[in-house]
Amino acid sequence: METVLQLPESEEPCTIKEVVDALRKEKLYPRHESKNWGDWIHFEGSRTVISIESMRGLTSSATVEHAEDEDEELAPAILRAFGRLKWVGIGEDGEFPLD
Repeated sequence: METVLQLPESEEPCTIKEVVDALRKEKLYPRHESKNWGDWIHFEGSRTVISIESMRGLTSSATVEHAEDEDEELAPAILRAFGRLKWVGIGEDGEFPLD
């Protein structure tokens, strides 16, 4: 399952460091990995990953790729972290709040 996240156009992009720090505040252990084809955030002991679009270290769009058999607390903690940064989720019915 995937959850698409983005910052509303009215908000300034944030840094990947801000995203990682927000995840840490949720007691998660993220590891940022930058590749030529994109940025990824992995979590210790988890197969859930975040694919994050960035340009010169700034980001406003990400996709959480949830592993189906993961800890039930991981997904809500990820969404709370992004919600704290004023991001929203994007679904079939449009935007939805993350907090």
